[in-house]
Order: sequence, then C-alpha cells, then structure tokens
Amino acid sequence: MSKLSHYPIRLDGNSIEKKRQEIKEYFQNSFSLFEKIFELLKDDSVFYKQSEPTRHPMIFYFGHTATFFINKLILMQIINERVNPEFESIFAVGVDEMAWDDVESRNYQWPQVDAVREYRSRVRKVVEELIDTLEFTLPIEQNSPMWVILMGIEHERIHIETSIVLHRQMPLELVKEHDAFCISTRDNEVVKNELVLLPGKEIHLGKQGDEGLYGWDNEYGIWQESVSDFKVSKYLVSNAEYMEFVKAGGYQKLEYWDDEGRAFLEKSAVTLPIFWVQKGSEYFLRTLTKEIKMPWNWPVEVNALEAEAFCRYKTKKEGRFYSLPSEAEYRVLYEYAGLEDIPKESEANINFAHCSSSAPVDTFCTNGVYDVIGNVWQWSRTPIRAFKGFHVHKAYDDFSTPTFDEKHALILGASWASSGNLMVKHSRYAFRKHFYQNAGFRYVQTAKESENMADIYESDELVSQYCEFQYGDTHFGVNNFALECASIANKFAINSQKALDLGCATGRATFELAKRFEKVEGIDFSARFIQVGTRLKDEGFVNFSSKEEGELCTNKKITMKELGYESVVQKVSFWQGDACNLKPNFTGYDLILATNLIDRLYEPKLFLESVHERLSKDGILVLTSPYTWQESSTKKEFWLGGYEDESGNEVETIDSLQKILADNFELIHLQDLEFVIKETKRKYQHTISEVSVWKKRD
Repeated sequence: MSKLSHYPIRLDGNSIEKKRQEIKEYFQNSFSLFEKIFELLKDDSVFYKQSEPTRHPMIFYFGHTATFFINKLILMQIINERVNPEFESIFAVGVDEMAWDDVESRNYQWPQVDAVREYRSRVRKVVEELIDTLEFTLPIEQNSPMWVILMGIEHERIHIETSIVLHRQMPLELVKEHDAFCISTRDNEVVKNELVLLPGKEIHLGKQGDEGLYGWDNEYGIWQESVSDFKVSKYLVSNAEYMEFVKAGGYQKLEYWDDEGRAFLEKSAVTLPIFWVQKGSEYFLRTLTKEIKMPWNWPVEVNALEAEAFCRYKTKKEGRFYSLPSEAEYRVLYEYAGLEDIPKESEANINFAHCSSSAPVDTFCTNGVYDVIGNVWQWSRTPIRAFKGFHVHKAYDDFSTPTFDEKHALILGASWASSGNLMVKHSRYAFRKHFYQNAGFRYVQTAKESENMADIYESDELVSQYCEFQYGDTHFGVNNFALECASIANKFAINSQKALDLGCATGRATFELAKRFEKVEGIDFSARFIQVGTRLKDEGFVNFSSKEEGELCTNKKITMKELGYESVVQKVSFWQGDACNLKPNFTGYDLILATNLIDRLYEPKLFLESVHERLSKDGILVLTSPYTWQESSTKKEFWLGGYEDESGNEVETIDSLQKILADNFELIHLQDLEFVIKETKRKYQHTISEVSVWKKRD
C-alpha cells in the first residue's frame, strides 16, 4: 500500500486501545496528506489565488478542514474552548454555489499562511488528545463522540480530493512537482469501446446501520428498485472516444445540449474538456503538476453536462438511445463485477495506490468490465435524493439536505484520489452538473430514458414543521409568530437602513422586515432552514408537507405573490452562520431580531456580550425566548436561567440578560408573546415566549 493511501477503519473490534491507535493513525494520515497536497503550491502567495471565480482562495480550504473539527466538537459539546474563534468563523462555510455561500473577497481578511499552519498544528494536538482520552464503546455508533472525530477525518478526505481538482485548475506556473505525487507514464494503445449486456435484477440501496464502516447521513435508509436488462460500456469513455464528439462539433451544436448545458456553454465559452490543452495541432493533458502529451487511452474528465451532451451525440449518430447510468443500474454493475464493500487496490486505481493520476481505461478489469470503480468518478443521470427513513446527523445537519434539490447529480465509483469513505460501496456524493471533479463517465443503453423529476416537497420533518409554523395556517386564534415578532421589531426600530434576522429559520420574519428596512440579512446556523428562504426568494415558491397523522401529510405550496413579498425580494439575503461566532462583516445593523435563539445556543453569553458591536447608533436588539433551557443544546454551566445558584437563589433568564446587557443596552420593553406549532392534526405545541426590546446606549 502506498504511503499516501489508507483504508477506512472499521467501527467494530475487541479492543478500545487498539481502536484508538487505528483512529489516530487514520487521522494523522488524513491530516498530513491534506497538508502535503498544499505543498504543491509554488509558494505562499499562491494560497491567496482562486483557481476559479466561484471558489474561495486556497487559503480558505487550507484552514477549513481544521476548523471543521473544532466547530463540530464545540457543537456536540465535546470541547468547550475554541482554538481560534476568528479562524473558526472565516473558515467555517464551504462553497457549493448555494445562495448562502459568501465568496466576496471584501468580506474576508485572510490570515498569513504561517498562522494557519500553526493553527492546524494546534488543532492536530487537540484532536490527538481527544482520540487518546475520549470514552467510547465498540462498535462506534452515531451517538458516540468518536463518531464526530471520524466525521472530521472523512470530511478532510473529501477535501483532499476537491483540493486536488482546484490545484489542477491553477495556472501551471503556480504549482510545482512533488516527489510524493507521481504521474502515470502508461498509455496503452487506444481500445475500441463496446457494450456488455447485464441482466436486470431487484436492487436494494441504502445502509441499515450495521455495515461496520462510517457513513454519511444520505447513505442510510431504504430504496428498492427493479432494474431491467441493460447494456453498459465495457470501458470508461476515453480521451480518444470523446475526441470524436469534439471533432464532430459537439461543443458548437446546441442540439446536443439541454437548457442548463447551453447556459454553461454561453457562460464558460469552453470548446474542449477543462484539462485538455491544445497547442497548434497537438493536444496535451493537464495533470496535477504538469502537462503531458495527451494520453488518448486514459478516461476523459468532464462535467455532467458534457457527458450528457456526448450521450445525445452518440444517440443521434447511431440511432440507439444512450444515457448515463442511473444509481440503481450502477449498483447492478457493481454487484455484477463482484466487488467487495471496500475494493482491493489490485482491482482499481484508487487511494493513491498506483499513481496520482488516471491510468489507461483497459488496466483494471473485473468480470469483463473495466474501471467499475476507480480511475475517475462516473457521472450518473440520477439526482441525489433521500432514501426512505433518511435522518440527518445532528453534528452536520446540512451535509446532504441542501443537495436534495434535483440540481445535484450523483457521481459514482471513486477516482485515483479517493480514499476513506469515498471509495466504499455505499458512498453517495453529488455535485452540480457544471462542477468539475476527477470525473468522467461510461454510458448505458437502457429502456429508461431519464430519471423522473421529483416534486421537491420538504421531506425533512423539522423543516416542514417550521414551514407550517411560519407560512402555514394559524391555530386557536394565535397570530403568526414570525409576523408578530417583525411587527414588534418594526415598532421599536429607530432607523431603517439595515436589519438582521438572527436564527431566521425558514425566513418569514426576514421577508417581513424588508417591508420597512432597505436591506435585511437572515442568518441561521443550519442550511436546512435557510434553503427554504433562498428557494422562496430565487424560485418564487416553496413546497412543504404538513403532517396530519402517522405517515399521512398534506402537501402545501406558498408563493411570493401570495405572501406579498414580490416588491421586497431584492432587499433580502440569507447566510449560514453561528450566532456565537459570526464573521466580522455581519455588522452595521439598525435592528437585530433574535427569535427564540438564546436558549438554543451552545454559549449564549458569547453572543450577548458582543452583539452591541454589530449595531449602529440607536440600534435596537429584540430577543424572544421561552427560556426552555436543555442540556442537549446548552451545557448547564452556560444556562442563563432556570436553576438555583450556589446560595440557593433562583436565577431567571431575564435577570441574567439585564446583568449581561446593562453596560451596552437599556431595556425599553418587555412582553409575553404566545405561539403555536403544529406537530400533527391533533397535536400542537402552545408556548409563551418573552419578548425583550433593548436600545443600544450611546
């Protein structure tokens, strides 16, 4: 096994101490390999370059994977102290071109590279100490603190691969060769692709929790599908085979592209695959560290839109229907090949085991089909969707749900740079179709022409419940809580330029505040919630399901027109953020509305002690909370009320608020405000929140 590679560890075993050592070695390998990837950059100045405009500079990714460990450990109350709050804010949120991804360079003051190196070293020590000391049992289950450590490791392995792709998009003069990353020199004679008939079968997708390996939330659940006989290409599409499409004018003939593909062509102006370099009549391939003469028998690397266009070209050329494989068809292929849950390195170009590049498409054969796994990822025609029984993991509740939007296509089968969870049988990763990964494709002949587009109803029970709470019916004569909070905030606000709806959930109060304020930002910790507001803003409607009884639901649809927000939509933006550690650009507000937030923060005093810094002169802070303190959200030592102090005196939250805020605020209003949340047709939560309004002192 290569020094770079590492197999994922199993969750079971007989010895806690042996498992600690396995996890520590796995962590150290991941952490060091990630840092080694950044040694490919020519010098530290390159860390501040963007390899492409929709991504952060490389310094962000260098810091991001370390801050992920700390932020998740804080969230899950495994540790109490941050290593560097500033870094753990600015490096927190990655980029998938979601509306809440912030790539505006003016919003960041990037630190020195050496400071980030030193930070990563400190994080390494924190994690290693936790691995040595955390109490856990075997097998490691999702509620174990060690699961969060494994989550951080697997997250870093994702970024090992995505960072490699970004490095490959860097100008060649900004990277350098590295002894650890060898490029294959093999290029066999070009093979002609052919089709292999696979017998159909009943396919069962989804993990049931007992496979013994770490898994992301979207891998769990149940999906059953009957797959008919189909034919699949024996090889991945090679550079030579794809060249036929290029020579046939594939990038110029719009008939081969759908609407999304045509928009991509217009925006990007591409005429060749991204890693192809044409010099006169010769073609070269950009690898990780250099350009090499085009290896025509290597798999082509394209995005999903290009792969789909090729299939349309081939369909028209041959008069037989070709498409990308579906997720279920790929599983038929995987099982036909007889591959294990963790493939052997002798069977595939994976895990850095052979080289740090692709290899010829006729190298790794299993049961007559090549590269079933490895070499490059394979685009599918299936949008990623939740399996029946899907549940988010509390530590990373927005890993998957923002991608359940019919815009993210599954990639299947892993690449040469895939390791850990990325290369196992049940892994499920998806990207927008115009994204580039170390990805190519194979094609199938199948009777099923396309995946049925799903009506996107919020299937997440908690998000659906909040949609009903904020946008649905009122009950028992109690007014809509979001509207009432916005009304109170508007009543006391002195200036009306800029407002912040903190803990905005699905965004109703954010839109309502925009009726008065010129600019309103909605921030929530979870993208699960803010994706509702962003979808409403961008698409003009949101569908959600209101639970009635058992599995029975009523599907509902709300529109901007019905809500009366069409005239204010441009004033509103949504962002993902941590109220206890907001980025510095969230400032200058005339109003901050924090709705039912403080008793759900992991350390509310952190937020309260600094919130005045984000308000302008005469700024107003509105807090609402039912003060339902619970240790699952906030460790008891950080509660602001609901307990007796050392002298036996009862401590109430409003008294603590007055003590904490007294130096910077004047309490100007206090009232109760009730709200009702529907759980089912016959079960409701009826709660009373206390509203406190505070004016910033001069």
